[in-house]
Amino acid sequence: MYQSPRRLCSALLHRDAPGLRRLPAPGLRRRSPPPAAPRLPAASAPPARSCPRTVCSMGNGTSRLYSALAKTLNSSAASQHPEYLVSPDSEHLEPIDPKELLEECRAVLHTRPPRFQRDFVDLRTDCPSSHPPIRVMQWNILAQALGEGKDNFVQCPVEALKWEERKCLILEEILAYQPDILCLQEVDHYFDTFQPLLSRLGYQGTFFPKPWSPCLDVEHNNGPDGCALFFLQNRFKLVNSANIRLTAMTLKTNQVAIAQTLECKESSRQFCIAVTHLKARTGWERFRSAQGCDLLQNLQNITQGAKIPLIVCGDFNAEPTEEVYKHFASSSLNLNSAYKLLSADGQSEPPYTTWKIRTSGECRHTLDYIWYSKHALSVKSALDLLTEEQIGPNRLPSFNYPSDHLSLVCDFSFNEEPDGLL
Repeated sequence: MYQSPRRLCSALLHRDAPGLRRLPAPGLRRRSPPPAAPRLPAASAPPARSCPRTVCSMGNGTSRLYSALAKTLNSSAASQHPEYLVSPDSEHLEPIDPKELLEECRAVLHTRPPRFQRDFVDLRTDCPSSHPPIRVMQWNILAQALGEGKDNFVQCPVEALKWEERKCLILEEILAYQPDILCLQEVDHYFDTFQPLLSRLGYQGTFFPKPWSPCLDVEHNNGPDGCALFFLQNRFKLVNSANIRLTAMTLKTNQVAIAQTLECKESSRQFCIAVTHLKARTGWERFRSAQGCDLLQNLQNITQGAKIPLIVCGDFNAEPTEEVYKHFASSSLNLNSAYKLLSADGQSEPPYTTWKIRTSGECRHTLDYIWYSKHALSVKSALDLLTEEQIGPNRLPSFNYPSDHLSLVCDFSFNEEPDGLL
């Protein structure tokens, strides 16, 4: 039976509403849902957004987008039918207005508090540029399977982790800052959420899953998590791309990276953008160090010995005191960490990029970085971090913020072209 795009859009949004039962995909056996965890009294739901309760279509473009998404398989179907996990040809997808999608997300999030206010800090130097800056976002978005099944965020209510709303919080953050390049870790909803949505916003995406993702140990998972890299096709042309499985002491590991050489369409300048996620946990410092050395060697080859400017984004799972951090800071690739520039002396990393409470206790660490070629690139501005007051006593994730890691966003511009650089 024919359904108008508007009705399909409304059906999708109401399907995601709490308390409504989903129908299984055709031909699949329905699974009984796991029992809901008790809600913790320590983290009650904050005041709702001031938004009307009636959900309405925000325009034909958005309705067409959600019409396509409404036909995708649910999580259990996707994991059982990998043949559906094929990226659609973005050239045949109608574009969507990001403002309309943002309104759709906010309509879904009408019962949640408004997103935190974060401001960009102007870091402009005396280096002029005749071309618009390149905005890069780095973010570990928290894999859904890990958030619900493994990470034990004891102060986060289970309702705050529901994917139907948390995905809209993630999209709201991305849409608010409109990055030209998006580097993500812990992505376990690439094919059913981020690729179809972001491709209609003009992005080209690449996904590289971990070989043995811990998400696969979680019941009702959505497949493996991994790194994803997106760039705006109207600003950049892909020159080459490499999926890198990191090694440590000659052994292949479970951690990965993506490195792509892009060419700016405005200036014809080339640069390399890379995203990675190194091994987690205390006791694995030497392992992370070896992974970092392997990544640096790969990037040395890809950038032709630092002739091509480089930006490296990642969750390194390492404080600035670790060896892997020191390897990047002293590399022959001549890298600097962008977020050091927010400090008073320009030499200190932020006090935290992740802050959470688990059964083992409270964890506040600086683990996420955006490295860049300081001889070829300048940081024009950087998005300030959330304050302790904004984060709140129950830390992250929360009803306000969808991940246990903060997003990092920087605006870059090319320096005057040095000799020998592409």
